[in-house]
Amino acid sequence: MTGLVPETGRWIIPGLTSQIDPKPPFPYTDLPATVSLMLRFRVENYMQRRDFIALLGGVFSWPFLAHAQQKTMPVIGFLSSAGAPSGSASPTWAAFLQGLSETGYVAGRNVAIEYRAAEGRFERLPAFAAELVGRKVDLIVAANEPATHAAKNSTATIPIVFAVAVDPVATGLVASLARPGGNLTGVSFMLAELTSKRIELLSELVPRASEFALLVNPNNPNAEPIIQEMQEAARVKGVQLHVLKAGTESEIDTAFATLIQLHIDALVEGPDNFLFNRRGQIVALAARYSIPASYENRQFAEAGGLISYGPNNSALFHLLGTYVGKILNGAKPADLPVQQPTRFELVVNLKTAEALGLTVPPSILARADEVIE
Repeated sequence: MTGLVPETGRWIIPGLTSQIDPKPPFPYTDLPATVSLMLRFRVENYMQRRDFIALLGGVFSWPFLAHAQQKTMPVIGFLSSAGAPSGSASPTWAAFLQGLSETGYVAGRNVAIEYRAAEGRFERLPAFAAELVGRKVDLIVAANEPATHAAKNSTATIPIVFAVAVDPVATGLVASLARPGGNLTGVSFMLAELTSKRIELLSELVPRASEFALLVNPNNPNAEPIIQEMQEAARVKGVQLHVLKAGTESEIDTAFATLIQLHIDALVEGPDNFLFNRRGQIVALAARYSIPASYENRQFAEAGGLISYGPNNSALFHLLGTYVGKILNGAKPADLPVQQPTRFELVVNLKTAEALGLTVPPSILARADEVIE
């Protein structure tokens, strides 16, 4: 109860631990004013305590709120015009994951990967790229040139690490190989340039060949530069080059039927994800029609193809993985030069050569990285 204690001459107000000394401005002669002032003191004291408790609660809760707002792990967006990687069973994808792990990131443990694969439907790439940008991924891995252009058109800020078949400077992806600038970097497989090298190898292997064919996927934007490279190589060699186009399984069958009608002596497969995924069909048709053929990588030769020549894809995807990790750790794409292959693999399938009635020259056997017998 509020009141004056005669023994002490002090006022007691319930809820306060202290007593109020009734000195001015608490005059005895004006009791109503005195009580009003004391009640005001009580309210202000309560408000101060409430504010303090609220402030204290905010201080203790801030670290937990900040922690909750932090991203649990970075997210990599994977964009491809072909299919999604086939897991660790794929040598190239396993090499990518290994390179990524060497920079401290393990997929599923402290980094997440979201896949967007167009399955050969190039028109889906812009929407897929926009989805990844909308997800605010930390980085986009573009597995081929169509995917890289789609990613570049969707963002100028999210880092993009690409794997392309042709010169990225010539196609306008980067300013230069040494100083790419912007938000892109990656690796170039130089497959267009190597395609002309494969016509030279076929000429050594099949000296009588004068009519060559190039098989390309017309849906691939890389088709035109590859055709131009091959036409120049054929002109230098003094041979005829016929360009056959196939973007579906049935068109591959039609292309091989055309080879027979044109009396083609040898075939060069143009680098393309769709054609690579149909390597079993292509190798089987080449065997059925007895057509010597050269391919872009060793997996064709391992599937029964005559000869393959190209970069070590696993080494390049390992490098791609390390680039991704470096950027996640703070490196800028503009400061990482575009890499090109330094190792090339020549694989010869002697069993297929024998079935075609060909004798592999010692000059090719001496240069071969692997001979399949």
